[in-house]
Amino acid sequence: MRRRLRHLLMVMPFLLSACATSPQIPPWFDSIQRLPVRTVLVQGHRIAYLDTGDGPPIILVHGFGGSIWQWEYQQGPLSATHRVVTLDLLGSGWSAKPDIAYTPTELLEFFRGFMDELGIRRASLVGNSMGAGVVIGMALAYPDRVDRVVLISGLPDHVREKLTSPIIKRALDTWAPVWLVSLGNWLLGRGPTEEVLNELVHDRSLLTPAVIERSYRNRKHPGFIPPLMTLGKNLPLWEEGFAKRLGEIRLPTLILWGAEDRVFPPQVGRALHATIVGSKFSLIPESGHIPQWERPEAVNPILLEFLR
Repeated sequence: MRRRLRHLLMVMPFLLSACATSPQIPPWFDSIQRLPVRTVLVQGHRIAYLDTGDGPPIILVHGFGGSIWQWEYQQGPLSATHRVVTLDLLGSGWSAKPDIAYTPTELLEFFRGFMDELGIRRASLVGNSMGAGVVIGMALAYPDRVDRVVLISGLPDHVREKLTSPIIKRALDTWAPVWLVSLGNWLLGRGPTEEVLNELVHDRSLLTPAVIERSYRNRKHPGFIPPLMTLGKNLPLWEEGFAKRLGEIRLPTLILWGAEDRVFPPQVGRALHATIVGSKFSLIPESGHIPQWERPEAVNPILLEFLR
Protein backbone atom coordinates (compact mmCIF):
# COMPACT_ATOMS: atom_id res chain seq x y z
CA MET A 1 0.00 0.00 0.00
CA ARG A 2 2.85 2.36 0.83
CA ARG A 3 4.49 1.58 -2.51
CA ARG A 4 1.26 2.35 -4.36
CA LEU A 5 0.81 5.63 -2.48
CA ARG A 6 4.42 6.58 -3.17
CA HIS A 7 3.93 5.82 -6.87
CA LEU A 8 0.73 7.91 -6.93
CA LEU A 9 2.52 10.85 -5.34
CA MET A 10 5.27 10.52 -7.92
CA VAL A 11 2.88 10.67 -10.86
CA MET A 12 0.62 13.44 -9.54
CA PRO A 13 2.93 16.25 -10.80
CA PHE A 14 2.74 14.66 -14.25
CA LEU A 15 -1.06 14.53 -14.14
CA LEU A 16 -1.36 18.12 -12.96
CA SER A 17 1.02 19.36 -15.64
CA ALA A 18 -0.82 17.28 -18.23
CA CYS A 19 -4.01 19.17 -17.41
CA ALA A 20 -2.30 22.52 -17.84
CA THR A 21 -0.26 22.15 -21.04
CA SER A 22 -1.12 21.82 -24.73
CA PRO A 23 0.16 19.04 -27.01
CA GLN A 24 2.92 19.80 -29.45
CA ILE A 25 1.55 20.45 -32.92
CA PRO A 26 3.09 18.33 -35.69
CA PRO A 27 3.82 20.16 -38.95
CA TRP A 28 1.83 17.63 -40.99
CA PHE A 29 -1.30 15.52 -40.70
CA ASP A 30 -0.11 12.17 -42.05
CA SER A 31 -2.91 9.82 -43.05
CA ILE A 32 -3.81 8.63 -46.54
CA GLN A 33 -2.49 12.01 -47.68
CA ARG A 34 -0.19 14.64 -46.21
CA LEU A 35 -1.73 17.95 -45.21
CA PRO A 36 -0.20 20.81 -43.22
CA VAL A 37 -1.65 21.33 -39.74
CA ARG A 38 -2.57 24.97 -39.19
CA THR A 39 -3.37 26.82 -35.98
CA VAL A 40 -5.40 29.89 -35.11
CA LEU A 41 -6.13 31.68 -31.86
CA VAL A 42 -9.80 31.88 -30.94
CA GLN A 43 -10.53 33.95 -27.81
CA GLY A 44 -6.88 33.43 -26.85
CA HIS A 45 -6.95 29.62 -27.22
CA ARG A 46 -5.19 27.63 -29.93
CA ILE A 47 -7.30 25.66 -32.40
CA ALA A 48 -5.65 23.13 -34.72
CA TYR A 49 -7.19 22.55 -38.13
CA LEU A 50 -6.73 21.44 -41.73
CA ASP A 51 -7.69 23.67 -44.66
CA THR A 52 -7.65 22.29 -48.19
CA GLY A 53 -9.40 22.89 -51.52
CA ASP A 54 -11.29 25.81 -53.03
CA GLY A 55 -14.96 26.51 -53.42
CA PRO A 56 -17.94 26.72 -51.08
CA PRO A 57 -16.69 26.05 -47.51
CA ILE A 58 -17.47 22.87 -45.57
CA ILE A 59 -16.47 22.43 -41.92
CA LEU A 60 -16.09 18.87 -40.59
CA VAL A 61 -16.68 18.41 -36.84
CA HIS A 62 -15.57 15.28 -34.96
CA GLY A 63 -17.35 13.56 -32.08
CA PHE A 64 -16.83 12.96 -28.33
CA GLY A 65 -13.17 12.13 -27.67
CA GLY A 66 -12.41 12.23 -31.39
CA SER A 67 -10.05 14.19 -33.56
CA ILE A 68 -9.19 15.30 -37.09
CA TRP A 69 -8.21 11.77 -38.15
CA GLN A 70 -11.86 10.63 -38.24
CA TRP A 71 -12.26 12.67 -41.45
CA GLU A 72 -9.15 11.49 -43.29
CA TYR A 73 -11.15 9.88 -46.13
CA GLN A 74 -13.12 13.05 -46.84
CA GLN A 75 -10.19 15.39 -47.47
CA GLY A 76 -9.47 14.41 -51.08
CA PRO A 77 -12.98 13.78 -52.47
CA LEU A 78 -14.60 16.85 -50.90
CA SER A 79 -11.73 19.26 -51.58
CA ALA A 80 -12.04 18.64 -55.32
CA THR A 81 -15.10 20.93 -55.35
CA HIS A 82 -15.14 22.63 -51.93
CA ARG A 83 -12.95 24.33 -49.36
CA VAL A 84 -12.73 21.70 -46.62
CA VAL A 85 -11.90 22.83 -43.07
CA THR A 86 -11.44 20.13 -40.42
CA LEU A 87 -10.79 21.16 -36.84
CA ASP A 88 -9.97 19.68 -33.49
CA LEU A 89 -12.62 21.19 -31.24
CA LEU A 90 -11.53 23.16 -28.19
CA GLY A 91 -10.56 20.59 -25.55
CA SER A 92 -9.77 17.88 -28.13
CA GLY A 93 -6.87 16.57 -30.19
CA TRP A 94 -4.11 19.10 -30.84
CA SER A 95 -6.25 22.08 -29.82
CA ALA A 96 -5.94 23.84 -26.47
CA LYS A 97 -7.62 22.35 -23.42
CA PRO A 98 -8.28 25.29 -21.11
CA ASP A 99 -10.00 25.00 -17.75
CA ILE A 100 -13.40 26.32 -18.82
CA ALA A 101 -17.02 25.20 -18.46
CA TYR A 102 -17.41 23.59 -21.94
CA THR A 103 -21.12 24.32 -21.95
CA PRO A 104 -23.00 23.96 -25.27
CA THR A 105 -23.32 27.74 -25.54
CA GLU A 106 -19.60 28.25 -24.84
CA LEU A 107 -18.64 25.70 -27.51
CA LEU A 108 -20.86 27.47 -30.04
CA GLU A 109 -19.24 30.83 -29.29
CA PHE A 110 -15.81 29.31 -29.88
CA PHE A 111 -17.02 27.67 -33.09
CA ARG A 112 -18.47 30.94 -34.37
CA GLY A 113 -15.22 32.67 -33.39
CA PHE A 114 -13.29 30.00 -35.31
CA MET A 115 -15.33 30.74 -38.44
CA ASP A 116 -14.73 34.47 -37.96
CA GLU A 117 -10.96 34.03 -37.62
CA LEU A 118 -10.87 32.02 -40.87
CA GLY A 119 -13.00 34.58 -42.68
CA ILE A 120 -15.84 32.12 -43.25
CA ARG A 121 -19.15 33.94 -43.16
CA ARG A 122 -21.31 30.94 -44.05
CA ALA A 123 -20.54 27.23 -44.47
CA SER A 124 -22.07 23.79 -44.73
CA LEU A 125 -21.48 22.00 -41.44
CA VAL A 126 -20.93 18.25 -41.17
CA GLY A 127 -20.86 16.75 -37.67
CA ASN A 128 -20.38 13.23 -36.35
CA SER A 129 -21.88 12.19 -32.97
CA MET A 130 -21.20 15.01 -30.47
CA GLY A 131 -19.95 17.08 -33.42
CA ALA A 132 -23.47 16.78 -34.82
CA GLY A 133 -24.62 18.43 -31.59
CA VAL A 134 -22.36 21.40 -32.34
CA VAL A 135 -23.80 21.57 -35.87
CA ILE A 136 -27.36 21.42 -34.50
CA GLY A 137 -26.55 24.23 -32.05
CA MET A 138 -25.15 26.40 -34.86
CA ALA A 139 -28.19 25.71 -37.06
CA LEU A 140 -30.50 26.85 -34.24
CA ALA A 141 -28.51 29.71 -32.71
CA TYR A 142 -26.85 31.11 -35.86
CA PRO A 143 -28.79 29.86 -38.91
CA ASP A 144 -27.44 32.76 -40.98
CA ARG A 145 -23.95 31.22 -40.64
CA VAL A 146 -25.02 27.78 -41.88
CA ASP A 147 -25.71 26.78 -45.47
CA ARG A 148 -26.49 23.06 -45.14
CA VAL A 149 -26.53 20.60 -42.24
CA VAL A 150 -25.18 17.04 -42.21
CA LEU A 151 -25.68 14.96 -39.05
CA ILE A 152 -23.80 11.66 -38.90
CA SER A 153 -24.84 9.32 -36.07
CA GLY A 154 -26.03 11.99 -33.66
CA LEU A 155 -26.87 13.89 -31.53
CA PRO A 156 -30.45 13.08 -30.41
CA ASP A 157 -32.48 14.21 -27.46
CA HIS A 158 -32.63 12.02 -24.33
CA VAL A 159 -29.06 10.92 -25.00
CA ARG A 160 -28.60 8.65 -21.98
CA GLU A 161 -31.87 6.80 -22.63
CA LYS A 162 -31.01 6.20 -26.30
CA LEU A 163 -27.38 5.20 -25.75
CA THR A 164 -26.80 1.47 -26.24
CA SER A 165 -23.01 1.51 -25.71
CA PRO A 166 -22.07 0.24 -22.21
CA ILE A 167 -18.60 1.78 -22.49
CA ILE A 168 -19.82 5.27 -23.30
CA LYS A 169 -22.58 5.03 -20.71
CA ARG A 170 -19.98 4.22 -18.04
CA ALA A 171 -17.82 7.12 -19.23
CA LEU A 172 -20.73 9.55 -18.99
CA ASP A 173 -21.98 8.29 -15.64
CA THR A 174 -18.68 7.95 -13.79
CA TRP A 175 -18.31 9.80 -10.51
CA ALA A 176 -14.58 9.12 -10.26
CA PRO A 177 -12.48 12.28 -9.77
CA VAL A 178 -10.62 13.71 -12.75
CA TRP A 179 -7.20 12.86 -11.32
CA LEU A 180 -8.14 9.19 -10.94
CA VAL A 181 -9.51 8.88 -14.48
CA SER A 182 -6.41 10.70 -15.78
CA LEU A 183 -4.20 8.27 -13.88
CA GLY A 184 -6.07 5.30 -15.36
CA ASN A 185 -5.77 6.77 -18.86
CA TRP A 186 -2.02 7.09 -18.33
CA LEU A 187 -1.44 3.65 -16.78
CA LEU A 188 -3.75 1.29 -18.67
CA GLY A 189 -2.08 1.49 -22.08
CA ARG A 190 -3.76 0.70 -25.39
CA GLY A 191 -6.37 -1.73 -24.04
CA PRO A 192 -9.12 0.83 -23.28
CA THR A 193 -8.47 2.58 -26.61
CA GLU A 194 -8.95 -0.65 -28.53
CA GLU A 195 -12.06 -1.44 -26.48
CA VAL A 196 -13.64 1.90 -27.38
CA LEU A 197 -12.77 1.52 -31.07
CA ASN A 198 -14.33 -1.94 -31.09
CA GLU A 199 -17.55 -0.31 -29.92
CA LEU A 200 -17.42 2.41 -32.59
CA VAL A 201 -16.35 0.41 -35.65
CA HIS A 202 -18.38 -2.46 -37.10
CA ASP A 203 -15.64 -4.00 -39.28
CA ARG A 204 -12.94 -4.70 -36.72
CA SER A 205 -10.47 -5.81 -39.40
CA LEU A 206 -10.05 -2.07 -40.08
CA LEU A 207 -8.61 -1.58 -36.60
CA THR A 208 -5.01 -2.20 -37.54
CA PRO A 209 -2.18 -1.64 -35.05
CA ALA A 210 -1.47 1.70 -36.78
CA VAL A 211 -5.09 2.87 -36.36
CA ILE A 212 -5.14 1.85 -32.70
CA GLU A 213 -1.80 3.55 -32.09
CA ARG A 214 -3.00 6.79 -33.65
CA SER A 215 -6.14 6.84 -31.54
CA TYR A 216 -4.11 5.95 -28.45
CA ARG A 217 -1.77 8.91 -29.09
CA ASN A 218 -4.83 11.17 -29.31
CA ARG A 219 -5.97 9.94 -25.88
CA LYS A 220 -2.50 10.65 -24.47
CA HIS A 221 -2.49 14.33 -25.37
CA PRO A 222 -1.86 16.44 -22.25
CA GLY A 223 -5.09 17.47 -20.59
CA PHE A 224 -7.29 15.08 -22.63
CA ILE A 225 -9.46 13.82 -19.75
CA PRO A 226 -10.77 16.95 -17.93
CA PRO A 227 -12.59 18.52 -20.95
CA LEU A 228 -14.02 15.11 -21.88
CA MET A 229 -15.47 14.59 -18.41
CA THR A 230 -16.81 18.15 -18.30
CA LEU A 231 -18.54 17.70 -21.65
CA GLY A 232 -20.22 14.55 -20.35
CA LYS A 233 -21.43 16.29 -17.21
CA ASN A 234 -22.92 19.09 -19.34
CA LEU A 235 -25.35 16.78 -21.12
CA PRO A 236 -28.29 18.10 -19.03
CA LEU A 237 -27.65 21.54 -20.56
CA TRP A 238 -27.96 20.01 -24.03
CA GLU A 239 -31.22 18.29 -23.05
CA GLU A 240 -32.70 21.44 -21.53
CA GLY A 241 -31.70 23.62 -24.47
CA PHE A 242 -30.99 22.59 -28.06
CA ALA A 243 -32.36 19.04 -27.80
CA LYS A 244 -35.85 20.42 -27.18
CA ARG A 245 -35.60 22.57 -30.33
CA LEU A 246 -34.58 19.94 -32.89
CA GLY A 247 -37.89 20.35 -34.70
CA GLU A 248 -37.12 24.04 -35.30
CA ILE A 249 -34.29 23.33 -37.78
CA ARG A 250 -35.35 24.66 -41.18
CA LEU A 251 -32.09 24.39 -43.10
CA PRO A 252 -31.49 21.67 -45.73
CA THR A 253 -30.51 18.66 -43.60
CA LEU A 254 -29.01 15.26 -44.38
CA ILE A 255 -28.88 12.53 -41.72
CA LEU A 256 -26.49 9.60 -42.20
CA TRP A 257 -26.46 6.60 -39.89
CA GLY A 258 -24.46 3.38 -39.62
CA ALA A 259 -26.71 0.35 -39.99
CA GLU A 260 -24.66 -1.44 -37.31
CA ASP A 261 -24.22 1.54 -34.96
CA ARG A 262 -23.78 0.21 -31.41
CA VAL A 263 -23.78 3.68 -29.82
CA PHE A 264 -27.08 5.01 -31.17
CA PRO A 265 -29.01 2.34 -33.10
CA PRO A 266 -30.59 3.21 -36.49
CA GLN A 267 -34.05 3.81 -35.02
CA VAL A 268 -32.57 6.83 -33.22
CA GLY A 269 -31.54 8.25 -36.59
CA ARG A 270 -34.95 7.59 -38.07
CA ALA A 271 -36.59 9.39 -35.14
CA LEU A 272 -34.27 12.37 -35.69
CA HIS A 273 -35.22 12.34 -39.37
CA ALA A 274 -38.91 12.42 -38.44
CA THR A 275 -38.32 15.34 -36.06
CA ILE A 276 -36.45 17.57 -38.56
CA VAL A 277 -39.03 18.43 -41.21
CA GLY A 278 -37.83 17.98 -44.79
CA SER A 279 -34.59 16.20 -43.82
CA LYS A 280 -33.12 13.39 -45.91
CA PHE A 281 -32.05 10.09 -44.33
CA SER A 282 -29.56 7.48 -45.55
CA LEU A 283 -28.60 4.27 -43.78
CA ILE A 284 -25.01 3.22 -44.45
CA PRO A 285 -24.73 -0.60 -44.55
CA GLU A 286 -22.03 -2.53 -42.72
CA SER A 287 -20.86 0.45 -40.69
CA GLY A 288 -20.89 1.58 -37.08
CA HIS A 289 -20.77 4.94 -35.32
CA ILE A 290 -18.23 6.65 -37.62
CA PRO A 291 -19.45 5.59 -41.09
CA GLN A 292 -17.57 8.40 -42.84
CA TRP A 293 -14.33 6.70 -41.75
CA GLU A 294 -15.47 3.09 -42.00
CA ARG A 295 -17.37 3.27 -45.32
CA PRO A 296 -16.15 6.41 -47.13
CA GLU A 297 -16.88 4.83 -50.51
CA ALA A 298 -20.56 4.78 -49.53
CA VAL A 299 -20.69 8.07 -47.59
CA ASN A 300 -18.73 10.44 -49.85
CA PRO A 301 -20.99 10.22 -52.94
CA ILE A 302 -24.05 10.92 -50.76
CA LEU A 303 -22.29 13.86 -49.13
CA LEU A 304 -21.19 15.35 -52.44
CA GLU A 305 -24.62 14.98 -54.03
CA PHE A 306 -26.27 16.71 -51.07
CA LEU A 307 -23.67 19.49 -50.88
CA ARG A 308 -24.01 20.21 -54.59
